[in-house]
Amino acid sequence: MKRVFILLISVILLNGCSKVKPPEPFGPVPSARQLAWHDMEYYMFAHFTVNTFTDKEWGYGDEKESVFNPSELDCRQWAKVAKEAGMKGIIITAKHHDGFCLWPSQFTEHSVKNSIWKDGKGDVVRELRQACDEYGLKFGVYLSPWDRNSSIYSTPGYLTYYRNQLRELLKNYGDVFEVWFDGANGGNGYYGGAREKRNIDNKTYYDWPNTHKIVRELQPSAVMFSDAGPDVRWVGNESGMGSLTNWCLLKKDEMYPGGNFAKILGEGHEDGNYWVPAEVDVSIRPGWFYHRNQDSLVRSPENLLELYYSSVGRNSNLLLNIPPDRRGLLNENDVKSVLAFKELRDKEFETDLAKGKKVTASECRGKEYKGLNVNDGDPETYWATSDSKTTGDVVINLGAETEVNRIILQEYIKLGQRVQEFNVSAFVDGGWKQILDGTTIGHKVIRKFPVVKASKIKVTIAESKACPVISNIELYRAPGE
Repeated sequence: MKRVFILLISVILLNGCSKVKPPEPFGPVPSARQLAWHDMEYYMFAHFTVNTFTDKEWGYGDEKESVFNPSELDCRQWAKVAKEAGMKGIIITAKHHDGFCLWPSQFTEHSVKNSIWKDGKGDVVRELRQACDEYGLKFGVYLSPWDRNSSIYSTPGYLTYYRNQLRELLKNYGDVFEVWFDGANGGNGYYGGAREKRNIDNKTYYDWPNTHKIVRELQPSAVMFSDAGPDVRWVGNESGMGSLTNWCLLKKDEMYPGGNFAKILGEGHEDGNYWVPAEVDVSIRPGWFYHRNQDSLVRSPENLLELYYSSVGRNSNLLLNIPPDRRGLLNENDVKSVLAFKELRDKEFETDLAKGKKVTASECRGKEYKGLNVNDGDPETYWATSDSKTTGDVVINLGAETEVNRIILQEYIKLGQRVQEFNVSAFVDGGWKQILDGTTIGHKVIRKFPVVKASKIKVTIAESKACPVISNIELYRAPGE
């Protein structure tokens, strides 16, 4: 009877105890489509159109369709290179400012259907879609809002035309992970023979909310890129540089595509009311389209590695443009460089020195949120303090003096971006030595520092909007230093 009573009391006590509640989300949080986008991190831009054959960057819109005639077009080669380079997708310029469509659009004659290539029966967009499927890559489309060929550009009727083309791309080519809306709008053009300058009010002309609805309806998993989102924002430059302070937040109600917001877009808004993370778009060449005279000017693997640190390493995604040449192939020089970059990157992050090591935390909200969550390899676990604590630290015990010169930090962004200031210290010669400091973290930051030989590494969250939620810490000894 006594045993039964004790057992009954134990059951009552156990049922009365509940797990510690997780932190409440703080501020804007990413949607499911944005979370999937964050995980992509690095993918290819493919600028390809009549400009490739006229040696221009911006076509005027009066190019003959017959000029588009790639001799060896092979989208499988693009996809193979992207896969081998560690990229996770390809975005194609389905229509650039010249208005030429790489698919046989029924709404214009200025497309591949009137080109010499494949006797007008080709479809670059479809061939790339199929190649991406074959190599396990995601597929995205760029559709320029500006059209220097269209006779009705700048009139209300153009919106119907533009949206019809958008529907063609979103209905007929399978799943799309990103829809790219360029901010270049209005100016000189052919415009069906008018050959004049047409200006529009880029704040109101495109009626973007109703265009966005089309994407949401036809491709609900796709993110939309423009200067101001709504899902992903431009980083504010085309040099490959993300901002060291980089909030995924934006007051996008105050912004619109093509506006003068470059200075704001790098850092975002600490008090932003929408989740709109930054994408770094940069070309492997000086130009966006292929030019033979730039064959010797391809970025080196070492330079691409630096771009990786200044983009993915600064809480942004990297969209690297590799323009197909007149054959319709990625040029040998570009391929050689981007594959060598992959080798360098692999060596940088070859062995995670933090993995499986003992971790202690200054404070945690419960056993489900312990310090060991930061190096368990599970992105769904995280270290968190109690709600009343907005500072704290975790110490990774390396077990022996170990050379370290790289660190990766990630927040559990499903609960928002919180960290405002952090620093990293190494235990050297019996004491702590600070080796770097920073501001924001977000999805991921990767930081370099001079090689230190330390037995322990401490990450301190010095300031945070709410209790910190750190999901991942990795340490590396990169070569060459």
